[in-house]
Amino acid sequence: MYELKTKETDRSVIEFIEQVESPKKREDAYQLLDIFTEMTGYEAKMWGPSIIGFGSYHYKYPTGHEGDAPLVGFSPRKAKISLYFATGDDKRKELLDTFGKHTSGKACVYINKVADIDVDVLKKLIVQSVEFLQNMYPDRA
Repeated sequence: MYELKTKETDRSVIEFIEQVESPKKREDAYQLLDIFTEMTGYEAKMWGPSIIGFGSYHYKYPTGHEGDAPLVGFSPRKAKISLYFATGDDKRKELLDTFGKHTSGKACVYINKVADIDVDVLKKLIVQSVEFLQNMYPDRA
C-alpha cells in the first residue's frame, strides 16, 4: 500500500527554520511563519522533512486514495520559497494575478523572497485556501 511521505511530525518548526542556510531566506521564513499563523489561527507544524503546515484536512478521492494534508503551508527551499495553497478555486487565479513576482505549479506558488510579493494578497490567498478546503473537506483530520 502507498505510504504518504508528507505527514505531520513532532519536529520543531523553529529548529527547522534555524537550519535554513541563507540569512535572508531564514528572515523571510520567520515573516511567513507570523503571517500564516495570524491568518489561519493554527499552530505551525512540520509536515515531512521540510514543509511548515497550518491546520489539516482529511481527503478521500474517488479512487479510494486518502490521507491528511495541511490546509496551507510553505517551505523555505534553497532555490525558491514554496507556498502551498488549495487548487481548484477560481479566486486563486484572480489573486495570483495581483500577487507580485512568482511562478506557479499545480499546487505550489514559488517566490524568491517576501519583498517580491504583495503581503495583503498573500493573506487573502491563505484565507481563500483554508475556506475552500474546509468547505470541500468538512471532516477535519
